[in-house]
Amino acid sequence: MDIIINTVIKYLHLFRWNDIIDVSIIVLLGVYLLKFIRETRAGQLLKGITILIIVLQISIWMKLTAVNYLLETTMQVGMFAVLVIFQPELRSFLERLGRSKPASILNITSLTPDDERRIKSIEEITTAATNMSSTKTGALIVIERETRLGEIMTTGTIIDSTVSAPLLETIFFHNTPLHDGAVIIRDDRIMNAGCVLPLTSNNNLSHDLGTRHRAAIGISEVSDALVVVVSEETGKISLAINGTMSRNMTGDTLKKALIKKLDNSKVSNFPYRIKFRKVLNNNEKKSDK
Repeated sequence: MDIIINTVIKYLHLFRWNDIIDVSIIVLLGVYLLKFIRETRAGQLLKGITILIIVLQISIWMKLTAVNYLLETTMQVGMFAVLVIFQPELRSFLERLGRSKPASILNITSLTPDDERRIKSIEEITTAATNMSSTKTGALIVIERETRLGEIMTTGTIIDSTVSAPLLETIFFHNTPLHDGAVIIRDDRIMNAGCVLPLTSNNNLSHDLGTRHRAAIGISEVSDALVVVVSEETGKISLAINGTMSRNMTGDTLKKALIKKLDNSKVSNFPYRIKFRKVLNNNEKKSDK
């Protein structure tokens, strides 16, 4: 044990402060490289290069002269080809790096593209619900989670569009062809509109709940979907989850509820969820101002 401690102390004495800077820069560059690979087509290219390197090593071991020569030539030319193929991505990456503030460059818990889409989706749904509440426009928005709603989707019309408040408000505008049905959102995209939902069989509900509210509770009873409802009579916003309904919500309370439920997604690991909440909270503060 003493030998191990003495060895550690010996190496710590050899460790200089500039070594810490050296290692930190390498780690930072590695993080940004991984982000670049994840956010662009570079991931597939990296797999191809890895396969070529493995095959090249095998050709060396097996003394396959012709194959080895061909692969070595390909690798040499390929380095220049990579720069040409990924010129747009590299340029975009360097421009973003140049625009970044020093604090943001050191922030390794940046959002993934999936988290950015999730943030945008939550904000658009909240904006649409708030706007439709003020005009007493009835709405029924189903946000799919783990339970797939393929059978429900077949009852409606395919939309397959990014989530936007103007589109949601147009779909539910009075007397439009799809305004009476439900919108299904999957993976932060509006997949279908005008869908027919199963009504709840619960007879103990309040009598002032209309068909939209009963349909919202019904689909939430048979799935883990989140269902946003805007009453056509009162303009009040409600959220149905697991067969229960929270009523009289504001735009802020709806956003917080969606954040809480949708934040626990498989696409975001722990540090990314911290950043996810920070960005959403910052956006809330900006909207309050």
